Amino acid sequence: MFFLSPASSAAPSSDRPDAALDRLLRRAVLTGLALVLLVPLARASTDTLGWLPLWLVGMPAAAWWALHRFRVPGRTAAARIERRRRGPQARRLPRAA
Repeated sequence: MFFLSPASSAAPSSDRPDAALDRLLRRAVLTGLALVLLVPLARASTDTLGWLPLWLVGMPAAAWWALHRFRVPGRTAAARIERRRRGPQARRLPRAA
């Protein structure tokens, strides 16, 4: 029987995705986007595949985003730091009986 050690299943220490897969997914997204924009038949829906823009643009884009570990583009480390409010904390008022 073959067992995976926890170290072998962990992600590699580098935070960069595979360059070849990144290039392939980027090309798939751009090609699908070009097809959907330029070919009217690519905006249709078929019985076997369903809505074609989902398969031509949506699924490759989701795979590309997953390759980058679902990072939100444009956010820097400085923007992620939550700032503390400076106003007073809310207090409960005593009930009037």
